Amino acid sequence: MMSSFSFTENPHRRYNVLTSEWVLVSPHRTQRPWQGKVEKVEEERKPDYDPQCYLCPGNSRAGVETNPQYTETFAFTNDFSSLLKDSEAEPYSEGLLQARGEQGFCRVICFSPNHALTVPEMEIVDIVKVVELWQREYLELGSLDYVNHVQIFENKGSIMGCSNPHPHGQIWAQSSIPRESEKKGIQQKAYYNKHKRSLLKDYLEQEIEAQIRIIYQNDAFVALVPFWAVWPYEAMVIPKRHLQNITQLEDNEKRDLAQILKVLTTKFDNVFEIPFPYSAGIHQSPTDGQEHSAWHFHMSFYPPLLRSATVKKFMVGYEMFGEAQRDITPEYNAERLRELPEVHYKKQMVS
Repeated sequence: MMSSFSFTENPHRRYNVLTSEWVLVSPHRTQRPWQGKVEKVEEERKPDYDPQCYLCPGNSRAGVETNPQYTETFAFTNDFSSLLKDSEAEPYSEGLLQARGEQGFCRVICFSPNHALTVPEMEIVDIVKVVELWQREYLELGSLDYVNHVQIFENKGSIMGCSNPHPHGQIWAQSSIPRESEKKGIQQKAYYNKHKRSLLKDYLEQEIEAQIRIIYQNDAFVALVPFWAVWPYEAMVIPKRHLQNITQLEDNEKRDLAQILKVLTTKFDNVFEIPFPYSAGIHQSPTDGQEHSAWHFHMSFYPPLLRSATVKKFMVGYEMFGEAQRDITPEYNAERLRELPEVHYKKQMVS
């Protein structure tokens, strides 16, 4: 006789409706003893201004450019850009070998002039200014005739490859649509063509009804742990309205986005009472001049920490050669994040 299936006890695979990929979930493995790496964490105290920081106001960048004395947000073209706008070239093809030039450029987005801050420690009104800068950059970069995709993202923490602790993110504008965005576009378009509805809006309605993986919501946005999450504390921020990109946000929605970003990242920091590392990125409609009615923009967060401030999730072994795998269920992580305070741990210590 077959035993009854349980999400919390039985190994199973979950389907990602946005990418058409699967993740293996092994919840029973959380019962095994842990003998991993343990380190003592000493939080670095940063000054409001660092004369050696190439992102602080008034400082020199790469010995050539000098930052203005900016007082809010500031954007500039990366001095060491991974993409170049003059790299157009004839495609290369020889047998099974193929290559082609890729046009584009990279921008750096300084969230604040204050070197010591991170997003959860910023005021909502100042996060709104970041959202508005994202909007302007998406519009301006996307209007260039050779830019078909604009990727907005942030790497927070040295273990995520962030080389400078100043609060900042990046934008890569390029002629091709990257594979991750392409996969999501294909899935959303197929669903929209079949049902005449947004895939993410329907998914969001199901999650709101279930309330199991919801972390937080306000009038315009929902933060949740997706059913198919791969990273331990993975989260998505999704607008309740079917919007293709961030330029369509109304004033109240911009504030709601800023507010939910502050709440979510505050909860992240409160998990282990450290500046919680992550990579976060916005996926939205391409800027190729085509109609993208099916696109429903969203922001994903991929934090690497697993069981403590120092125990990280590594994609190794089966995950490199098979498919993504996780032990702790998305439902467990959603519950833990949901129950954490919305007040940052540093302010809790002061009070």
